[in-house]
Amino acid sequence: MSVKFETRIDETFRNLKAQGRAGFVAFITAGDPDLETSIQILKGLPQAGADVIELGMPFSDPMADGPAIQASSLRALNAGQTMIKTLGMVADFRVSNSTTPIVLMGYYNPIYSYGVEKFLNDAKKAGVDGLIIVDLPPEEEAELCLPALNVGINFIYLTAPTTTDERLPAVLRHASGFVYYVSITGITGTKKAAIGDIEKSLARIRAQSGLPIAVGFGISTPQDVADVAGVADGVVVGSALVKTIEAGLENDGKSGPNLVKDVLSLAGELAAGVRK
Repeated sequence: MSVKFETRIDETFRNLKAQGRAGFVAFITAGDPDLETSIQILKGLPQAGADVIELGMPFSDPMADGPAIQASSLRALNAGQTMIKTLGMVADFRVSNSTTPIVLMGYYNPIYSYGVEKFLNDAKKAGVDGLIIVDLPPEEEAELCLPALNVGINFIYLTAPTTTDERLPAVLRHASGFVYYVSITGITGTKKAAIGDIEKSLARIRAQSGLPIAVGFGISTPQDVADVAGVADGVVVGSALVKTIEAGLENDGKSGPNLVKDVLSLAGELAAGVRK
């Protein structure tokens, strides 16, 4: 299946290429630490410099995520976040922002429970541009990837240092929007990869795909962002932002007075790394 539609993701990466820079991709978990605070952060990210937003769908067993994002998912669920509320956040965001791409990232179980057809229709209506589902490999593309493409939502596949040249064609066959390169083996928010290793892996992917490549996992500082921006088309930061949310909580777990400001301030510092 060739993709015959265009999303905000395609337009954004085309504009970034024309500007000669990589994009800053910011990740937060929907509903963390509560719905109202999460919406404020979401709406403030584009002005802070986010070119693309990854919005995590809270799940009780986020196996690929490190402690920080696992904790954010638990906070959101404990605050009453649901899939309906997550899609509602996107719809609310779209009232004032029609250009910044939103990619929902997470696991298949909540989507399956919601109902795939209903989820895709509701996501498209809300203004979702892409999906990253970490536990659905290409062998399961009929579950969600192909139905998503049919309604005009990009399906973004993960690649990793362990993805061989022989495996890449299967991963890339129906990928769209961009390719997400996981720069380390293991979970999010732990270690970091050498730039030289990242560059070699991206060259292997580019040899088989013309899609933009965003690099995530192990990127936490403005200098990390700047370094990766030198070799990638997009740079993803999640754990550092989520840790700042956690640091801004009061003792009772409620959002502190400076939480939103501190998260958006960090986002601005990280975003500066792609604009050097």
